Amino acid sequence: MSRYSNEFKEQIVRKMMPPNSQRVAKISQDTGIAAPTLYSWRNQFRSQGYVVPAKPNDAEGWNWKSKAAAVLKTLAMNEAEKSEYCREQGIYPEQLEAWQDAFEIADTSRGAPSKADDQVAKKRIKQLEKELHRKEKALAEAAALLVLSKKAQAIWGTKEEE
Repeated sequence: MSRYSNEFKEQIVRKMMPPNSQRVAKISQDTGIAAPTLYSWRNQFRSQGYVVPAKPNDAEGWNWKSKAAAVLKTLAMNEAEKSEYCREQGIYPEQLEAWQDAFEIADTSRGAPSKADDQVAKKRIKQLEKELHRKEKALAEAAALLVLSKKAQAIWGTKEEE
């Protein structure tokens, strides 16, 4: 099994990043490194904060982790730096802004539940528990009746036997 240096791995993973955006299959064919190895390198560099999109040709095909990493990386940048970053990544600044807006909307939509919502939920839970208890009692009664009817048939037999 071959061991590769971190510099070599980074060089190969950079081929997957924009603006090169080469496919893993092509890199595997060119270098002779197995595709699963390349995928694991890509995932390793993603976890270290590198922006390596899942689908290199389409910026909208990026997974949410890559989008979040790109948004976080560009938050502190000024317009010139952000534009340069977008050119390097092969995306438009408008896409970056849309992703940022989407993350902000998703964050605000998950607000803490209000006290009224909490009370409604507790009332619903209590109602469901009451209904479940009623159904459990009915099921137990039906099971008892079934057992009794089978015992009665075993003791006295059926009407057809007479």
